Amino acid sequence: MIPYVPFDPVAISFGPLQVHWYGITYLLGFASAWWLGRRRALQPGSTWKPLDVDDFLFYLMLGVILGGRIGYLLIYGREQVAEDWHYIYQIWRGGMSFHGGFVGVLLGAWWFARKQKRSIADVFDFTAPLPGLGLFFGRIGNFINGELWGKPTDVPWAMVVDGVPKHATQLYEAVLEGLLVFAVVWIFTRKPRPQLAPSGLFLILYGCARIAVEFWRVPDVQIGYLAGDWLTMGHLLSLPMVLSGIIMLWYAYRRPTASGNFAVAPAR
Repeated sequence: MIPYVPFDPVAISFGPLQVHWYGITYLLGFASAWWLGRRRALQPGSTWKPLDVDDFLFYLMLGVILGGRIGYLLIYGREQVAEDWHYIYQIWRGGMSFHGGFVGVLLGAWWFARKQKRSIADVFDFTAPLPGLGLFFGRIGNFINGELWGKPTDVPWAMVVDGVPKHATQLYEAVLEGLLVFAVVWIFTRKPRPQLAPSGLFLILYGCARIAVEFWRVPDVQIGYLAGDWLTMGHLLSLPMVLSGIIMLWYAYRRPTASGNFAVAPAR
């Protein structure tokens, strides 16, 4: 078993100005999405330009930050807000909901698609391979913050926290929801796929990974288990993602529509 040595949440201090590790992980997540998006925009046949990615990232950043924070406050953090309203904006203390951030990304993508007169389905598909590395970095931020520990366990790779061996579910999620989902969706989208297929695959993979890890996670104290000793809010919010992804993937190959993210090759 591995003893957990607490990290200083502050990475760098400049007098009263403090840079938190949690903020750095979010910065790395946005930077990786920008870099990956630009790589895809430069791919032969892409209908996206690097400058389109620059504009798009602004909408994604707003969606992730506002959606993730508002989602957490509404679903998990109402007690913290009742105790101290300053908690609303204290993002460096942790408290970001993936599902809230996901809704924020959908709204940001819709806004961008409307302004650029692109198909919303194409924008969703372009987005699908971009958040994986950001999810990885975000979960590393949770690990550094010492939050979201799993259930007590006796597995050899358990992290000993305050004398209790626990599942390091932040790291499980970093690998499954982050690296694994990214690798599969990135490889899948290297060539044109039917419209909505990339989006459907992402939803299925992320939802299944999150549902699996939820069996090792400990639910937020203020919510607890929703049923028995296993059903959590994470399960409840992830199941519709999986079902939606299955429907989208089925529809994409049942009635295939060419992706607008790639130029149609001229007929010969």
